[in-house]
Amino acid sequence: MSGWFVVLFVFIIAQRLIEVAVAKRNEKWMLRNGAVEVASDHYKWIVAVHVLFFVSVGLEAYGKDLVLSDWKGFLLGAFFVTQGLRIWCLTSLGRFWNTKIIILPGSQLVARGPYKWMKHPNYVVVGLEFIIIPLLFNAYMSAVLFPLLHLGLMKIRIPHEERALTKLSE
Repeated sequence: MSGWFVVLFVFIIAQRLIEVAVAKRNEKWMLRNGAVEVASDHYKWIVAVHVLFFVSVGLEAYGKDLVLSDWKGFLLGAFFVTQGLRIWCLTSLGRFWNTKIIILPGSQLVARGPYKWMKHPNYVVVGLEFIIIPLLFNAYMSAVLFPLLHLGLMKIRIPHEERALTKLSE
């Protein structure tokens, strides 16, 4: 992998680790304030898919001569757009953003930012990243496999989350 690709890959991993720390901080705050985690059975699979995603992309890209081209420039632009959307999702949810389904009774559903127009914009961002990031690194098998795994997990997660959010809004 050439220099800037390594920097980008390390940046993405560091960003995800920071997000895990933020999610943990938010989880502690929510639980201290009476929140409840629901439907946690599938969470280990979400973690496994995300970890395997980076392993897979790294292994596929290892030793490849990656160069910046017009196509890569387009993908890089798309990547930065998704990062802007990711940050918008996280900041819109604030302390309610988490990687788990944690519900704080008595709170209101967030309806600002991208959540004003869409119920689960962060899941869309992750799905796009699971395509864009591997393509940036010529990891074509990962670009096919991980969006499919993400879709499968979202078919499980979103109904659980919807039921929990419906209970919250009652």
